[in-house]
Amino acid sequence: NARGIGVHHAWGRTYKDIFQRYKSMRGFDQRYQNGFDCQGLWVEVEVEKELGFKSKGEIHAYGLDRFARQCRQRVDTAAAAIVTTSQRLGQWMDWSNSYYTYADANIEHIWHFLKKCRERDWLYKGHRVMPWCARCGTSLSQHELADAYAEVPHRAVYLELPLLERTDERVLVWTTTPWTLPANVALAVHPELEYAGVRHNGRVLYLSSSVRERLLPNAPVLRTVRGAELVGLAYTGPFDHLPVQQDVVHRILPWDQVGEEEGSGVVHIAPGCGAEDYELGAEHDLPVLAPLDESGFYLDGYGPFTGERFSAVADGVFAHLQESDLLHRVEEYAHRYPHCWRCSDQLAFRLADEWFIACDELRPRMLAATRQVHWVPEHAGKRMEDWLRNMGDWCISRKRFWGLPLPFYESEDGELVVVGSREELRTMAVDPHQVDRLPELHRPWIDDVEIRTPSGQVVRRVPEVGDCWLDAGIVPFSTLGYLDGNRRLWDEWFPADFVVEMREQTRLWFYAQLFMSVALEDRPPYRMVMTYEKMHDENGDPMHKSAGNAVWFDKAVEEMGAEPMRWLFAGQSLSLNIPFGYGPAAEVKRRLLTLWNSYRFYIQYAELDQLDPNVLEETAEFTDMDRWLMSRLQLLTRTLETKLEACDLPPIVRAVEEFLDDLSNWYVRLNRRRFWKSRGDADKAAAHLTLHRALVALSRLLAPFLPFLSEELYQNLVRSVDPDAPQSVHLCSYPSVQEEWIDAQLMTDVERLKQVVSLGRSVRTARGLKVRQPLRRLLVAGDPETHRALEYLGDLALRELNVKSLVLLDDDSEMIDCALKPNFRLLGRRYGRLLPRIQQALAEVDSAAAIARLESGNALTLSVEGENLVLDRDEVEVVTRTRDGLALETEGPLTVALDLELDPELLAEGWAREFVRHVQQLRKKRGLDVTDRIAVTYRAPVSVSRALDRHAAYIQTETLCLELEADERLQRERCTIDGNSVFVDLRHVA
Repeated sequence: NARGIGVHHAWGRTYKDIFQRYKSMRGFDQRYQNGFDCQGLWVEVEVEKELGFKSKGEIHAYGLDRFARQCRQRVDTAAAAIVTTSQRLGQWMDWSNSYYTYADANIEHIWHFLKKCRERDWLYKGHRVMPWCARCGTSLSQHELADAYAEVPHRAVYLELPLLERTDERVLVWTTTPWTLPANVALAVHPELEYAGVRHNGRVLYLSSSVRERLLPNAPVLRTVRGAELVGLAYTGPFDHLPVQQDVVHRILPWDQVGEEEGSGVVHIAPGCGAEDYELGAEHDLPVLAPLDESGFYLDGYGPFTGERFSAVADGVFAHLQESDLLHRVEEYAHRYPHCWRCSDQLAFRLADEWFIACDELRPRMLAATRQVHWVPEHAGKRMEDWLRNMGDWCISRKRFWGLPLPFYESEDGELVVVGSREELRTMAVDPHQVDRLPELHRPWIDDVEIRTPSGQVVRRVPEVGDCWLDAGIVPFSTLGYLDGNRRLWDEWFPADFVVEMREQTRLWFYAQLFMSVALEDRPPYRMVMTYEKMHDENGDPMHKSAGNAVWFDKAVEEMGAEPMRWLFAGQSLSLNIPFGYGPAAEVKRRLLTLWNSYRFYIQYAELDQLDPNVLEETAEFTDMDRWLMSRLQLLTRTLETKLEACDLPPIVRAVEEFLDDLSNWYVRLNRRRFWKSRGDADKAAAHLTLHRALVALSRLLAPFLPFLSEELYQNLVRSVDPDAPQSVHLCSYPSVQEEWIDAQLMTDVERLKQVVSLGRSVRTARGLKVRQPLRRLLVAGDPETHRALEYLGDLALRELNVKSLVLLDDDSEMIDCALKPNFRLLGRRYGRLLPRIQQALAEVDSAAAIARLESGNALTLSVEGENLVLDRDEVEVVTRTRDGLALETEGPLTVALDLELDPELLAEGWAREFVRHVQQLRKKRGLDVTDRIAVTYRAPVSVSRALDRHAAYIQTETLCLELEADERLQRERCTIDGNSVFVDLRHVA
């Protein structure tokens, strides 16, 4: 594409780049050779569009030499665009050393392969019905059709054909391709199916009994017969009057492929228009009527259809059937129909001479080879095995122009020479100097070279070119100098350690490589293959230019950025289609900003204090949270190392995002004040050094995924203070786990801390209490391990939840009140009028003791009106209520409560914190730097003013305020604190 890669290409290129960068940082040698597929329909069709051509004839008129040069120019233009856009994605390649499949070296390697196939008697020319693109004028191979089917509506026709030997008896025939009816030579029925003879329009009409209710529900059944009883009967063909039909004897054949659920159970057979029909015809020695030329027009002998395109004759077919009293009915029928993978035209099926490579001998060897490959995901290997078991012979010829010139030289009497190299062509050429003068091994120049066969005949090359997947499949050989005489390079790099492409390449590129490698070396061309699925839009619909939902890479990369795109791809399951769009990318960008914001936070204070990490290490005194972050980092490193080796990227994305959340919302958030301390403080040094180490490690860990962002971090955090460090993060070694930093107990304890804080936040959110409002008590009821963790980490929970004191409880009895009441449903019938007295008695017992008794499996005895009543556990309901002044949340065995009672002291502190927030917002609004000193004036109600005065030191420290004064004349800026109107202003003083 002249616009470069598409977003679907970017997906696969991201995978390639991630693993190449990772392996490079692990010390592996790599070749970094990019490649371009340069030949075939995909190039020709685009050039035809540029030139405004509609047929192959226009190409001949234009000149094959000019057309070939246009194709090469198109490839070179597209290749340059692909390089530019791939670099914008961040892909790391030796772009100046890319291979091009149109190169003579690539062509000669394929010639060598084809000669080997000839020597092993695998190569043959077949006369077969092939899927045919009339617009492109060429056949297509089986592997090009696997994903080329689309749901389309066609007009299907039911026709009634008279049986010649039975008066007023007909068979009901159905077809979805009415254009093939002029070439009909037989009908087929399943010999074991039951067929019903029904009365219809005064005649007997035969159809499958299983479809009678659907097609002719009101027609009376006169008789039923097995299909075998219809076999051999002659019938009147639908177009017996056509010249090509004059010698055809139409009969009904047995065929066990006839189905009973679709159509009528009677199949129309045209051996010249269908592959299965052709095989059946060969079995029964049927005449073959091939109606179409290579452009899809009817040949001579087809009456009014001669010269008409196959896709335009349906109305004429229906009209003739109507006039001949053969038409039963026409209906709309939606079904999956093959299309040309390149131009999207609907295909026909046409009889043609094509070149094939037989697969029967290779099939078991390819199956054995594919089982030596590690497939990711595993089902990709199963898919390849299924393909290999069911594939037909490889049709390698195309009746086109810009492609591999098949090196086949065939005489009229059938002598076939397959040339294996340019030198061999020169040796056999009638004029060797003509070979020397060839500008390239392409049509039309090579078409003029004549050779002398071993029998002495002078022949030219066959006109066909090769399937473009021959070009791609030979790459493991042609790019490594397989035929250079010295196979050192090939021996070193073959087979490939890793290949990744979309799932469709299983039957295309992966198959072609496997086929050619097994044929040449009897071994697989790759050790590991990774596949991924299709790209859809963000609504889950397939992307198509015609649907208007296609996203172009050049636009997408500018709007969403390369790295959010790469991160989105990395997080996608290989087994699922990806929903791609600006919405998902925006969410990814938001998550990546967590890393950027943590980095900016560090830089802000590191630059302010001119900190040198090497000096910090001498004075740092690490806290529990410092050690926790370093331990957390080692576990992340282990995850990335393990999952990268397994080619399992989604868990990496999840693990990194969880770590970034811990880094930003736990470490930085809980330790922010440590960065504000004076220079030389050991605690500040530890915080700076810990964050620096984490960010540097992340720059290396994420370098394969986020090459640009990682480089920014590395240059600013490492190279700026250590000029002797490697020039780029991508030249560093990939981090290894530092086991000595892992503290499993600390990790577990911090997780308990996080759970407590999470529940505390939930309490505040549910009650609408901002964190800025301090509270008096945090109550925690949990297991002994939680208590132990909070004994040394509890201050962090208090700081995060803005609570003054922590109370550790063995159970939740101090948080909730429990009451007992009767189960009215169970006790109503037994005690009736006593229920109110029972309820009163339950209210008077010691609820805690009663509940303990019931929970231990014992019954509860009550004295009611002088009678002892025995109640089981299910007869008593326990009603709980949170104690007044508390709010709580529970998760498993852990219960967290907050004391919600606010005294004047707490309210005053909350107002001061709210005031700080408004001052900081005003600083930002005025464009002041975070380090600028300010003077603040305010006007507030007396109660608020007293609170601000009481907490003046806190306010001035938080806001870097040198002067804090009340001003009763102040009219700006207005804000609200707990319903009170407050005015605040500030000015820059230092």
